[in-house]
Amino acid sequence: MQNLVFGILYGILGQVGSFVQLQAALKYGWYPKYTVPLLLMAVPLSWFYVKSVEYFISAFNGSIWESRLLGFSIGIIMFTVLSAIMFKEPFTLKTIISLLLGFCIVAIQVLWR
Repeated sequence: MQNLVFGILYGILGQVGSFVQLQAALKYGWYPKYTVPLLLMAVPLSWFYVKSVEYFISAFNGSIWESRLLGFSIGIIMFTVLSAIMFKEPFTLKTIISLLLGFCIVAIQVLWR
């Protein structure tokens, strides 16, 4: 269980950092002003993703399939939440259904053993 929690936490850190690096940098015009720091963010963000997958693989007894689906779902969930918070994008029916599907994938991977 501890490995699963750490995998999720590292995945969230990677997703939040990637969101800021990619979407926020372009939306707010940071990329032209801070190109090098934004590109250098890739190194620690990659480390977060590697650690996330490492913990997921350990949590699921060496299987990599779950890490891919959990990583994808964490990305969908975090993108939805951060888009609403940072960009004031509304929750449309399509967004809500996608978010629910992300939670369903997480639940299936975590609870179905």
